[in-house]
Amino acid sequence: MLFLIESKQNRLAKNNYFCRVNTYEKYISRCVQLAKNGLGTTYPNPMVGSVIVCDGKIIGEGWHRKAGEPHAEVNAVNSVKDKSLLKRATIYVSLEPCSHFGKTPPCSDLIIQSGIPNVVIGTVDPNIQVAGKGIKKLIAAGIHITVGVLEQECYQLNKRFFTFHNKKRPFVILKWAQSLDGFIAPAAKAEKKPVWITNPYSRQLVHKWRSEEQAILVGTQTAVDDNPRLDVRDWTGSNPIRIVIDANNRIPRESHLFDNLVKTIVIGENFDAISTENCIFERIDFEGNIAEQILEIIYNHQIQSVIIEGGLRTLQTFIESGLWDEARIFKSNTLLHNGVVAPKLLLQESTKQFIDNDELIISRNHD
Repeated sequence: MLFLIESKQNRLAKNNYFCRVNTYEKYISRCVQLAKNGLGTTYPNPMVGSVIVCDGKIIGEGWHRKAGEPHAEVNAVNSVKDKSLLKRATIYVSLEPCSHFGKTPPCSDLIIQSGIPNVVIGTVDPNIQVAGKGIKKLIAAGIHITVGVLEQECYQLNKRFFTFHNKKRPFVILKWAQSLDGFIAPAAKAEKKPVWITNPYSRQLVHKWRSEEQAILVGTQTAVDDNPRLDVRDWTGSNPIRIVIDANNRIPRESHLFDNLVKTIVIGENFDAISTENCIFERIDFEGNIAEQILEIIYNHQIQSVIIEGGLRTLQTFIESGLWDEARIFKSNTLLHNGVVAPKLLLQESTKQFIDNDELIISRNHD
């Protein structure tokens, strides 16, 4: 019988390796946690968090708050009280440090100038202006680099940013609420306003979601039937850009969507109106792939994410095109008995939770 006995040296090497990996993951996880503070405020920039560690202690932290303001690495370095510690510290960052001049100087230059000898990076930046250039610059300066720590978590953190740059379209979220018996709206209603199927907590959550995405889209029928504002009045944050489909100029010009309070993009075919700063008219061919054309327009407006709250026809258009990334579906205890049936979607990987008595299902499209 053959016994393989591992040497003490090998065991120590493995233990040191796993200790190092666990340490890296611990601090990159903290970077991700910090970065989430910028959700909804950093567009068009990604969310980034950074931690600086010396002798096993965090000596600096930061995250990117808003486009045009200092990046995460800058805020982390500025938060370090004793700058002499930087010369033997490690800086952790959830996304590759930038290497180009934008509204702020390159973060890779700051790291080099600060004398930080070690950099641990969650994932590479997909933006063609960076895309590995920051890493190359740091390596050329003699800095020790580790890349790919908690890579999937860092990718999910910036799923909107990655989708925009890799797929050349916005990250698409489908959202609807349906009754217990499978309807999203009653057959008829007395007033031009939404009929609430879900509870107030679920509605507040939807307004929170709106504050996190760059745009919100509805179809013609929703705009005509509900006269929606599509704002975040039940939450704190910025209102998303409004996008509405109006193929045949059916939406009354006195609707809330034309109040010029928020940038609005109207997508149709034949317009007799002229675009203004806050109301832009875009044309598509309704005989072609509608979802694809809409997403191309949204992409051209540099919009990284859109939440679609349209009716059955609008939602089903994106479902059948396969052009969606996440579906957020509320199922309530309300019974409507008849009306507009809910969209048909084959749920893939899903998570479920309850918002009081409403069930929230979140499904992700792996196609």
